[in-house]
Amino acid sequence: MQREETILILDYGSQYTQLIARRIRESNIYSEIHPHTFPVQKIKELKPKGIILSGGPLSVYDEGAPGVNDEIFSLGVPTLGICYGLQLIARSFGGSVEPARSREYGKAKIQLLNPTKLFDDVRNNSTVWMSHGDYINKAPDGFSITSRTENSPICSLADPLRNIYGVQFHPEVAHTEEGKKIVNNFLYKICGCKGTWTAENFIAENIKEIREKIGDRTALLALSGGVDSSVAAVLVDKAVGKRLVCIHVDNGLMRKNESEKVVKMFRDNYHLNLIHVNASDMFLSRLEGVTNPEKKRKIIGNTFIEVFENEAKKFDDVEYLVQGTLYPDVIESVSVKGQSATIKTHHNVGGLPERMNLKLLEPFRELFKDEVRAIGTELDLPLRFIERHPFPGPGLGVRILGEITRDRITVLQEADEIFIGLLHERGLYEKIWQAFSVLLPIQTVGVMGDTRTYENVIALRAVTSTDGMTADWYRFEPDFLEIVSNRIIRDVKGVNRVVYDISSKPPSTIEWE
Repeated sequence: MQREETILILDYGSQYTQLIARRIRESNIYSEIHPHTFPVQKIKELKPKGIILSGGPLSVYDEGAPGVNDEIFSLGVPTLGICYGLQLIARSFGGSVEPARSREYGKAKIQLLNPTKLFDDVRNNSTVWMSHGDYINKAPDGFSITSRTENSPICSLADPLRNIYGVQFHPEVAHTEEGKKIVNNFLYKICGCKGTWTAENFIAENIKEIREKIGDRTALLALSGGVDSSVAAVLVDKAVGKRLVCIHVDNGLMRKNESEKVVKMFRDNYHLNLIHVNASDMFLSRLEGVTNPEKKRKIIGNTFIEVFENEAKKFDDVEYLVQGTLYPDVIESVSVKGQSATIKTHHNVGGLPERMNLKLLEPFRELFKDEVRAIGTELDLPLRFIERHPFPGPGLGVRILGEITRDRITVLQEADEIFIGLLHERGLYEKIWQAFSVLLPIQTVGVMGDTRTYENVIALRAVTSTDGMTADWYRFEPDFLEIVSNRIIRDVKGVNRVVYDISSKPPSTIEWE
């Protein structure tokens, strides 16, 4: 889809590249990330309002270090280099980059030197976030030095005539106090953007596009009840109505009474064309005795495909499969923008279209979770539903460590309902990105009354995050943890110990499996 205004981010491997995209989207401007090798002809076709060269882990003078096609600078498109991107600009125009005597990592104070649109209304001596081992020791001709820090005599450059700018620090991270203002100055004052990327416009554009694609054929959607598939279902239903067939598969690994609630909500409130398939016996029988987490995921995924295929065969004009795939799903499975290791298999990336000869329709493939939530709010889905924490495709299958049995599912469902219920009750749920309970594959000794017990352990997990790519554990007050622990041990038969996970991502993942 050709956007009215797009900012192109060329990725040089920075850990903050996705954050740059998020910051731009937050300013109501669409952004796309592409590899630094993205052809100039493709850039011309994209017609970006601005180009950002991201940071990267290498030195510009390293053998094999990625460079920049100088033709980009002759396109007449405003360009901003960040960290490694700034150094590329400096070298491209005859400046000099060398290893810094004192590397800068973390916070630094920036001293503004010369006026530039990029720093309009930016406070002098504010804090910026540095992460570099090289620095520019000679500015290229035609560029003015616009700021410095204690260890970087050339912290930013500007060539207003060619609309080329660069900063050594990272304006996209929260630690840079005036970062949002700097990003907005580039977007609005330098690139001339208007800010048309809104949930309302996204919905209008996508309804039109979906309607044109699907035409008079039928589209299928696997409605799990999670935010992504649910918002996708309501959006596509607005486009094609009953030509969308939603299939909800109960795999027996949902939260307590989850399937019944999902079916009732979407049939009663949104009148979706919804098929409910209870396949819990099939899933659980195939998982019997399986403890390896990746094997569990594959069994659950393959069984889901089999059930879904059987339902799809009942329709003879199906051409599209709608999926609520998000950008982080794509990144963690197999990066489509660069190279990254596969951390774990995602249930909603790949699998079905190849086997069923269906075309994929993924309206949210380039979106982050908060953007999908904004679209759901615009589509009038209930706020409490929109703000629900993420739930994995394999469900409780990856939150029950070890063997999956009906009894163990019941234990985890009961414990999790208590935990999540208390979060709502105490007004904590909205402050947390994701919270859940995990059933561990061990038993520990306990005492209840005068009786010695040997029962299960429940681990509680709660993290804060913006997009799930990184996360930190939530700092509960001790009395809240005490209440949760007491309630679970008292009310859930088979549990005599509760622990709290204080690991961040990285190095840990949010889910345990």
